[in-house]
Amino acid sequence: MEKTAVKIAEEVEKRRSGVKPINERIKKLRDQSVTAKVKVSVERAKLITDFYRANAPKTVSYPVLRALAFKCLMENCSLTVEEGQLIVGIRGTGPQEVPTYPEICVHTLDDFETLANRENMPFEVDDLTRKIYAEEVIPFWQNYAMRDIIFQSLPREWIDAYEAGIWTEFMEQRAPGHTSGGSRVFQTGVLEIKKRIVEKMQELSPGDSDYFEKMEELKAMDIAADAIMIYARRYATELKKIAEEEPNPSRRAELLQMAEICEKVPAHAPETFWEALQHYWFIHVGVTYETNPWDSFTPGRLDQHLYPFFVRDIEEGRLTRDRARELLQAFWLKFNNQPSVPKVKITAEESFTYNDFSKINLGGLRADGWDAVNELSYLILEVLDEMKTLQPNTAVLISDKNPDEFLIKALQVASSGFGEPPFFNYDGVIVKMLRQGKTLEDAREAGVSGCVETGALGKEAYILTGYFNLPKVLEITLHSGVDPRTGRQIGLKTKTPETFEELQKTLDDQLRYFIDLKIKGNDIIESLYARYLPVPFLSLWIEGCVEKARDYNAGGAIYNTQYMQIVGLGTITDSLASLKWNIFENQVFNFDCVLRALNADFEGHEYMRQIFLNKTPKYGNDDDYADNIARGLVDNIVEMVENHAPSPVRNASRRCYFLPTTVHVYFGNMTGATPDGRKAGMAVSEGISPVQGADKKGIAAVFRSVAKCDWAKTGGALLNQRITPDLVRDRDNLIKLGKLMRIFFRMGGHHVQFNVVSTELLKEAQKRPQDFEDLMVRVAGYSDYFVNLPKGLQEEIIIRTEQGKL
Repeated sequence: MEKTAVKIAEEVEKRRSGVKPINERIKKLRDQSVTAKVKVSVERAKLITDFYRANAPKTVSYPVLRALAFKCLMENCSLTVEEGQLIVGIRGTGPQEVPTYPEICVHTLDDFETLANRENMPFEVDDLTRKIYAEEVIPFWQNYAMRDIIFQSLPREWIDAYEAGIWTEFMEQRAPGHTSGGSRVFQTGVLEIKKRIVEKMQELSPGDSDYFEKMEELKAMDIAADAIMIYARRYATELKKIAEEEPNPSRRAELLQMAEICEKVPAHAPETFWEALQHYWFIHVGVTYETNPWDSFTPGRLDQHLYPFFVRDIEEGRLTRDRARELLQAFWLKFNNQPSVPKVKITAEESFTYNDFSKINLGGLRADGWDAVNELSYLILEVLDEMKTLQPNTAVLISDKNPDEFLIKALQVASSGFGEPPFFNYDGVIVKMLRQGKTLEDAREAGVSGCVETGALGKEAYILTGYFNLPKVLEITLHSGVDPRTGRQIGLKTKTPETFEELQKTLDDQLRYFIDLKIKGNDIIESLYARYLPVPFLSLWIEGCVEKARDYNAGGAIYNTQYMQIVGLGTITDSLASLKWNIFENQVFNFDCVLRALNADFEGHEYMRQIFLNKTPKYGNDDDYADNIARGLVDNIVEMVENHAPSPVRNASRRCYFLPTTVHVYFGNMTGATPDGRKAGMAVSEGISPVQGADKKGIAAVFRSVAKCDWAKTGGALLNQRITPDLVRDRDNLIKLGKLMRIFFRMGGHHVQFNVVSTELLKEAQKRPQDFEDLMVRVAGYSDYFVNLPKGLQEEIIIRTEQGKL
């Protein structure tokens, strides 16, 4: 017991000692950021409600209406300046104060009660917010918010499947987005974009059947461009006012310099490192204030975008490495001060976190195919290691052309235990992009946003539509299309299979039916957002939108993709392997007997359950018996999704991701016992990871199993591995792990991330949460504070295999 306590204390000390803000200013800002309570801010909801009440949609087109609404927000929102900050602008009224978006999802007073009183991830909701919602916001938006319109428009069978837990819907509470800034964001000023808008207006021909729609979209973009410049000028004025009252000469000069920067950007393209950070941040705030896009907005390949500014400023004497570090640490806290918007009901279940998933990419290749790692790549890794905040997220892009030292440095950061950074096979990302029809140059400038989702950054609208529950479809297949949880027939009515081949065909039929139904709903929702909620400000920054005079939500981007996120591969693979092994090949049990056991949640059938758990082939152990089933599933599902014609509004191709966020816990709650030995209500497997605790032969065996699937056909696939801290304690083991990862990537693996945390520490944190409030762990495609997680998710992380060997 004493030895365990010492081990836990050493593990905690290593984590806490790694937090190293560069100076007292950043330390104070960080302390404020990580200790502030998350609160609902009512300001945006009131502003947008007042605006819509005064400007009925019938008076102007929807694009212009949305642009004028955005302009209203930029003219009237609060101008918070955190004491000591070097970057200004915030979505909300202050650090950790989160706006709401009633035109998308109008929260009820009961929702606010839930948010304020839930044990995990609460949001403070004050009396004024409740009063304004009760008297103004709810009466105006009820039945007219996008969430209401969506559910009024979807077919009954779609809603039945949604309520059964077969899928979730991303855009019932959040807007389309999930995109990232490309080079345009860092190289272009708003005035330059406005000039191009005017030129495009002049190029339009009244003979074009879409002339009116295109002209209205361009007008809207022009208004949105003006709006963000108004916001920046307001900040310039505010900073000068604060400077007049600032007693410290050094801070006064700093405030005046910040005001000067705000007078320049984003109207003009940035020319210095500091200007580039502020320029991006104004755009980030604008995108996330216009709507609440899922997932936030991402600066993309930050080391590439900032490097020219970094080099020039150092050469010309405007910047030192330490000053760049300070600016980056201040920039880091801007992300951390903007939690995810308040989510309720199923949307909260699928993404139960304050994390808003802005992702900074490092490494990879340049457009010319050369190694992209530079000095700034290492500096940003150092900032990540020193700040250890919930946000922003990162992605380390590893190519065969990148130096080993970069990979080892990133692994050293990951070994400190807070879950960042994750690692991506960048050569594989390029293959994915080329397969999807991107140009070679665009493929080489691609990256990752959200959790593990790849895209042509700054040029693609790759919109996520919801999670899809594979184990639930298997459960319905085994019950001839009936959901045993409710007794309702929601799938195809099928016969009991007599062979494994018949089972596979029946499962394929059910999968195809539900995928078709989900995509039918996707297209309805896509058309609703294109019509009622255009995003003229976001459209300024995604290449193709101005050029086509077409909104981001309506197909304006150069590339358009519609993604479905697949969940539970490990659970369904092991379940099918169990049915094949125990029923159809070895006749250990018959089908009816297994079905009775599943319906009884294995009560009275523990012997059978133990055989399923311990005497049956499992995915994740380099066993072809199970692994080939996984490969077949991936191939079939991708084919079923991709066989659909492009979406009618955006002309978006159909693609798959394999990732869960936190939905694997919700899907587990909606799914009964499964033939792999999992009991009803337990979490299903997450991402493409093996079932929790089923991978028993080390990391290398997991890598070999996973690499048997063809991930080049997907847009991304998430693999979690939890490893004991002792395994990465010395550099030699990090080098070995790095070599193993390179082999995995050459075999076709897409991604891997490491939870470096002991089971003992996690269990101790459950006993004494007040002593471990800063304990961060890797959940899915993001990290979070362990004691903030719901108990079911905590338990799911604990039972993941703690790998003690490579």
